[in-house]
Amino acid sequence: MRVLVVEDQPDIADSVARVLRREGMAVDVAYDGGSALERTSVTAYDVVVLDRDIPVVHGDDVCRSLVDGGSLSRVLMLTAAGTVAERVEGLGLGADDYLSKPFALAELVARVRAVSRRAQPATPLVLVQGDLRLDPAQRTATRAGARLPLSPKEFAVLEYLMGSGGRVVSAEELLDKVWDEAADPFTTTVKTTVNRLRAKLGDPPVIETVARAGYRI
Repeated sequence: MRVLVVEDQPDIADSVARVLRREGMAVDVAYDGGSALERTSVTAYDVVVLDRDIPVVHGDDVCRSLVDGGSLSRVLMLTAAGTVAERVEGLGLGADDYLSKPFALAELVARVRAVSRRAQPATPLVLVQGDLRLDPAQRTATRAGARLPLSPKEFAVLEYLMGSGGRVVSAEELLDKVWDEAADPFTTTVKTTVNRLRAKLGDPPVIETVARAGYRI
């Protein structure tokens, strides 16, 4: 999952980003609304965690711009104002969910996963392919009942491939969805990660390489 965190308080933004990355998500951070609009114009984020009261471009206008522009990104709006009227107003702008500050980081993670499942087509809560089972919420992956010792990136690659419904996923798409904006587009990290993942999955092989196209399960 590719997530953009938009928050003008660096300590909060960086804390949220760290927690989401520990959950296997690829996270970029913007500290104002102008930077957020720049990033969303070039990257198709699955979820935008958007603080409402941010400088340069107000969070309301960022949300409105995403909705009016037909963005498929789901918006989780954050705010220090928690009255019912204010929550209704935020949802009326097109936000998919609303979370008042202060919030528990565990709840934030759960809400990010919940709004991401509203994408079309929706991703099942637990992914199953033959004897392979992956539970994103519990951060567990098993094969034939045996726990797989996957790194966060290996887990994220497996989750993305299993959630792709058997279609071929290019290395470029994996780099875009599983790694953040700091990733080198010319690196071999995708191939290296897939090879490590294959070794941990064991036989018979699960991940198929499609020549000059990518990978699929």
